[in-house]
Amino acid sequence: MILVGLGANLPSPWGPPSATLEAALKALEQEGVHVVRHSRWYTSAPEPASDQPWYTNGIAVVETAQPPADLLATLLRVELAFGRNRGEGTRDARDARNYQPASRILDLDLLAYDDVVQREAGEGGLTLPHPRMHARAFVLVPLAEVAPGWTHPSLRQSVEDLVAALPPAAQALPIGDVGRSR
Repeated sequence: MILVGLGANLPSPWGPPSATLEAALKALEQEGVHVVRHSRWYTSAPEPASDQPWYTNGIAVVETAQPPADLLATLLRVELAFGRNRGEGTRDARDARNYQPASRILDLDLLAYDDVVQREAGEGGLTLPHPRMHARAFVLVPLAEVAPGWTHPSLRQSVEDLVAALPPAAQALPIGDVGRSR
């Protein structure tokens, strides 16, 4: 199962963030990435906390013949086509303290590629599964919706167990359900 995370917190030429994410799904199809299914859109506070607008996030289960590195390149190409400047909001994956938050028109993350576990060294190296996905409500809550029973390839925990382990304050709320607890 190949999982792609989608997020945005700025309006774009396609409209509000949810419309941008819908357009991104269509763009992925045009790039040879078949969207099998996707979650509802969720809203969540920026991480780390900041004065940025809240994000709209979701998860897509996709199929493609592209190997992981090529799929990541496709995701980056789609982001660029949508106006994403990767110079903003950069981080060193090994040191979350270096994170510099930035609002985004579109953020596409390769979260997991089947049961592949890998860590490539260096700037831009591909780490699978995504190194922080297990700690993020905005990833896990929509993931539990779209792929119930999915098991994290390296932690060997189900998505349901990972959601249950989130701190009570960590929330991702379905659009339209703002104000309800998870």
